[in-house]
Amino acid sequence: MSTNDFDLRQFLPYVLNRAAEVTSIGFQKHYREKYGMLRTEWRVLFHLGRYGEMTAKEICARAGLHKTKVSRAVGALEQKRFLKRSTQEQDRRLETLSLSPQGQTVYADLSAAARTYDDALAAQFTQEERDVLDRCLARLAGG
Repeated sequence: MSTNDFDLRQFLPYVLNRAAEVTSIGFQKHYREKYGMLRTEWRVLFHLGRYGEMTAKEICARAGLHKTKVSRAVGALEQKRFLKRSTQEQDRRLETLSLSPQGQTVYADLSAAARTYDDALAAQFTQEERDVLDRCLARLAGG
């Protein structure tokens, strides 16, 4: 294959990125328009809602996000009163993050919207296609 034969539209990383962007933008209206949240903020909120109390470092590791982005998102979520911090007794340098009651309500609302959105995306495929897609994406993601 010569360099002239290279088609970016067939380059798997490009195709995956485009698919991720298109599908992500479709869901963005739920968290941005309704709650004024950015993508990293809803990802942090979802991790705390799904897994419970965590440190920022744990969120970074679990979500694959950079610590600076998580730090900004935590500050924004705290300002919106969706998140609360508590200093750990054993190491006062560390903070445990958790959702506030308001944050739990937002998480429940966005979880329902995410489920509905995911169902709409999945409806484009047969069950067999969806199963193959899920397996392929899991393999690429290292899972």
